[in-house]
Amino acid sequence: KATQDDTLLTAALTQAPGRALEALRVSYAPGEASKPHSHDRDAYVYVLNGEVRSQVEGQALRVYAAGENWFEPAGARHLVSANASNTAPATILVVFVGKPRAPHK
Repeated sequence: KATQDDTLLTAALTQAPGRALEALRVSYAPGEASKPHSHDRDAYVYVLNGEVRSQVEGQALRVYAAGENWFEPAGARHLVSANASNTAPATILVVFVGKPRAPHK
């Protein structure tokens, strides 16, 4: 799991009733990686700083640098999500769109 997940914004979508947007800042320490996973919502991912290795099932493994981005459809298996550097941190912005989540307690 990434070092830090900060929720930046949660908002209902007025043009898509029953759906919400959630924006998170996810930080990876040098060399850190997440385990393979999937999400029940669509995800837009933008690299804020550093470099991130990412592979969604059925796609090639890529290294994304700051300013680059990708899309993960709901249910897609995210096989690789890792900081590409062993010396510098990396941070991504993840914007989920889908059914609203229950508030964190």
